[in-house]
Order: sequence, then structure tokens, then C-alpha cells
Amino acid sequence: MAELIIQTEKIKNNIRYLSDYLKEHDIYWALVTKVFSGDKEFLKNILSDDVINKINSIGDSRLTSLRNLRAVNPNMRTIYIKPPAETYADEVVQYADISLNSSLSTIQALNKAAEKRGKVHQVIIMIEMGELREGVNREDLISFYEKVFNLPYIDVIGIGSNLGCMYGVEPTYDKLLQLSLYKELISARFNKKLKFISGGSSITLPLIEQGKIPPNINHFRIGEAAFFGVSPLKNERFKELSTDTFEFRANIIELEKKKIVPDGVLSDANIGHTANFSDRDIHTTRTKAILDFGMLDVDKEDIEALDPDIRFVGITSDMMVIDIGSNKTKEGAKKYRVGDQVVFKPNYMAVARLLNSKFIDKRFL
Repeated sequence: MAELIIQTEKIKNNIRYLSDYLKEHDIYWALVTKVFSGDKEFLKNILSDDVINKINSIGDSRLTSLRNLRAVNPNMRTIYIKPPAETYADEVVQYADISLNSSLSTIQALNKAAEKRGKVHQVIIMIEMGELREGVNREDLISFYEKVFNLPYIDVIGIGSNLGCMYGVEPTYDKLLQLSLYKELISARFNKKLKFISGGSSITLPLIEQGKIPPNINHFRIGEAAFFGVSPLKNERFKELSTDTFEFRANIIELEKKKIVPDGVLSDANIGHTANFSDRDIHTTRTKAILDFGMLDVDKEDIEALDPDIRFVGITSDMMVIDIGSNKTKEGAKKYRVGDQVVFKPNYMAVARLLNSKFIDKRFL
């Protein structure tokens, strides 16, 4: 089977580095583990006590993942990082200490669920700041908070926003300053202290040293930088973080010289994706390798072969075809044989899909 290689110590060192870095800037943070979809083996390997003791909370967007977090470490402080479905209010209160919310009826359901469990559930209310995903409209903010503050089993601990995810709206200083001013407005209007302004994520990290983060933005939700070492704003390495934390290795199951252009009448019945070819390629042959993974496992756009000579040919549900050119090294030796592995660098979405595929082995180093 093809396999995903996970560099455990490099990821743990990334998390430790971020904890120290953010502490220096008086910022709390939640480690967002949704890329791992609640994989218990990962949670046990990565989330050791020495790693998580400086993190405010561990976050995920799936209830099953939060359940697994609790199973691995019952004392772990957890945060549900998307507005929950109202029907799952009981489970949210059971498995999450904190949740991000933008719907009044859902918070009212969380209040009832918390009352049944004899506990207080903490919430961060999300505000719409231009990304047009989750968030209360700004003109409704005061009346929204007024209603939530009256719920006895809900503790409003902050205000937050989501930027850079759906449309890629950048978290500029002006955007974050607006968020900060809304917090001040609410605190003054209701004489309430909100502990967190949750306006940061991996995309926001480079702005800290640029002086483009208002000083009272004090809560970040970070996943990609911790696990991949990059900020997605420009997809660049952040500080001293490791970026070679994952490898995807696929096995060569066939290696033959074949034509570039298929032979026969082409129909619309194909189920895969192929590279383009031209009429001038009709008599050309190339060395092609078939690999043991397909579209069910990962999107070809989310992986990059480390060998620069490899070219994409086609992919179906369970196999991928690549062009390896002459299959010769610079010294003239044979480069690949059947049974060899081809190595790819996966991005965030690739790792998320590969971890969810039951046809891919996972190996922790």
C-alpha cells in the first residue's frame, strides 16, 4: 500500500516553538487538529503532556474528533471551532469546553444542555468581518450579545472572526482593529469583561513581528503552521518551523514504455483525469509508471513529486499514471524499477484526505 509518513518529533517541536513564540507576545492559542480527523494514533503520538501544557485548548471541527481527544486525555481543554448544529448541543457540551458560535437558537440549546449537565459552557461569538462565512452581522451584534449574556449556563469569554478561509480575505490591521473595537464597545455597553479576542490563525502569524496586530488581539487558532510549518498567506515557512513534516510514498506496480496518445475512440465514459496531449505526440512513447493510489485517496493537485522529472499522465479511482521520462540517472543507470517508491510532498488537504483513506498506510517516525 501507499503510505503517509508522519515526522512526529518535527511536529511536536513545531508546537513547542509556537507555544514559546506566542507566549512572548502574550497570545493564547488553540491547536487545531482537524487535519488529522481525530486519528487516535496521531493524538497519542503528538499530544503528550509536555507538548500541550502551554496550549490554551485543543480544537477540532468534528464531534467524533473531540470525542477521541477526550478518550486520549480526559483532562484536555477542548474547543469546537465551528458553529455547532443545534441538534448536537448535548454532545458539544459533553466534549467541548468552549465552542465558537453565531446562532442565537444554538446557544440557547447549548444553555439547556449545560443546565442538564450542571455545568457552564463557554462560548466565543463570531462576527462577520467580510469573509462571508460564519459570523453575526455587525449591525445585530449588540442585541445578540444582550440576549446571550442573559443565559445562566453560558459564559461568553470572547469575540472572534474568521478570515482567509473561504474567499481568502486577508486579516489586515484594519480588519483586526475593527474586531478589537467591537470588543471594547461590547465591554463598555454591558460592563462585561471578554477575555479573548480570537482573530488570529496560521495566516496571521507573520503580521505579529510586522507590528500589524492590534495589541489586544490575544487568541489564535492555529493548525497549518503547527503541522506544516508554513503560513498560508504566502505559503512561506514561518520562522524556524519544520516544513518537511509529511511524506507520501507510493509504490510502482507497473513500469513500461507506452504511447502518449491513447489508441481507440475516446468517449465520455472515463472516470479519471488525464493530462493534455497533442496530435504531434501520436507516435511518441515514454516510460510510464503506475502507482498504487487514486482519486479516492487524494487529489493529484495536492501532491508534488520530489523528483522534478516526473510528469502527471492520468489518474483513476485507485491508480495513478506518471511519466518518468527516460528512466535514467545522470550516470545512465536505471532510475526506477517495479517495487520502488515514488515520493511526494503533500499539502494540508492531501494529508487530511490521506488520513481519511482506509487504503493508505500511516507510519509515525
